[in-house]
Amino acid sequence: MRMKRDMTSKLRFALVCLCLFLVVSCNTGSGGSGGSTKKFAFVTNNASDFWTIARKGCEKADAELPDFTVEFKIPADGTASDQKRIIDDLVAKGIDGIAISPVDPENQTQLINDVAKQILVFTQDSDAPKSNRACYVGTDNVAAGRQAGEMIKEALPQGGKIMLFVGKLDAKNAQDRMQGIKDAIQGSKVQILDVRTDDTDQVRAKSNVADTLVKYPDIAGLVGLWSYNGPAILNAVREAGKINQVKIVTFDEEDATLAGVKEGAIVGTVVQQPFEFGYQAITMMAKVIKGDSSSIPPSKQVFVPTKVIRKDNVDDFVKALNTLRGR
Repeated sequence: MRMKRDMTSKLRFALVCLCLFLVVSCNTGSGGSGGSTKKFAFVTNNASDFWTIARKGCEKADAELPDFTVEFKIPADGTASDQKRIIDDLVAKGIDGIAISPVDPENQTQLINDVAKQILVFTQDSDAPKSNRACYVGTDNVAAGRQAGEMIKEALPQGGKIMLFVGKLDAKNAQDRMQGIKDAIQGSKVQILDVRTDDTDQVRAKSNVADTLVKYPDIAGLVGLWSYNGPAILNAVREAGKINQVKIVTFDEEDATLAGVKEGAIVGTVVQQPFEFGYQAITMMAKVIKGDSSSIPPSKQVFVPTKVIRKDNVDDFVKALNTLRGR
């Protein structure tokens, strides 16, 4: 009987050890640092086609990082309140890091600070420099604005009145691009009449241009600061029969914008590298989560260079872009 009891005790001990082993194995997961798979999110500021390229960058990073997964989130109405809803949901789900393009940095600073107390926060595309975000990855928008300003001066050597168009003036990238344009045209005869906003409503974006063409028949130039503003301007100018009469300068690489550059209807467009926004933001966040913050410079800003696309280099750019898009 004693021998039987001993064997039973040993069997129970073995079963307990096996259970403990299975629990530890399940909790350890496949993470390279011994932790479970980490979850990141990339949150845009609107639903523009611009972000499809950033998504490709996120997908590349996701594929290269077996210890991490990436969700790509697009606010339906492009508002700060919609972004807050998305962020709140992600935090509640246990996300480990967020890369966000804040719609209204000034009024979202407290939100970012609150979230940064719980998880890792990067900004991308549009910064919130007064917040406690760990790093910004994106364009030096003042420098990009200067590039646009130089094109405006070249297109209007005798000067003239211009109108600027953008989704929201609250966004840091919009403010910085305007500042860069103002810096570049200072001392010239180019005059900025005003800025028209559309709250990321593309129908309104086009009507803003149409109204401008009617109200200011002597308008010399139209400048679109956000990606969808380029096609909106081009379509309104075409319908008004003023192609080449009114000079157009834009930002970003929407298909219609690039087609307009190729036909000469648009002077040029300042393009960013949204693919790199996605790829670099996610890969850098992964390093930070693993304890390596060496990729974050003292300025806490990583600038991705911009490029001016004109008629003479648009074909090469479109070819490279389609490769990124998988077309």
